[in-house]
Amino acid sequence: MAERVFTLSQVAQHKSKKDCWLVVNGRVLNVTKFLDEHPGGEEVLIESAGKDATKDFEVVGHSKAAQNLLRKYQVGVLQGYRVQDGDSKEVPYNESKKKEMTAFVIKDDGNAKYAGFLEFFVPLLVAGSYFCYRYLNRATQIMN
Repeated sequence: MAERVFTLSQVAQHKSKKDCWLVVNGRVLNVTKFLDEHPGGEEVLIESAGKDATKDFEVVGHSKAAQNLLRKYQVGVLQGYRVQDGDSKEVPYNESKKKEMTAFVIKDDGNAKYAGFLEFFVPLLVAGSYFCYRYLNRATQIMN
């Protein structure tokens, strides 16, 4: 099946709320019907409408399900690109009938745990040292 080939100037003509196209990884997407469903809000898509939104798409870190949605809204490819579906390991997207809230998780790194450890134990160590100093000073004053 031959895919339709579009130029970026053709895609740029579709940048309204009623006709919203954008490009991600060489795929030309008609996301007009997806505007209301987009978890980040329709403004994000309208802002990227008529443009190559590949960087914006990848910076956010979309899930595999979101990446698979690209095929659902694809209407063609951008001139000069060759899109192959078989190259990537893809998880099938099962569309649910009800709207779901989605979110992405920010992974904790080891530095945050180490910082929390220090924030707790350093003041404890300082307080303990202070009370030890006071106790030893009092003991030497009593002996004199």
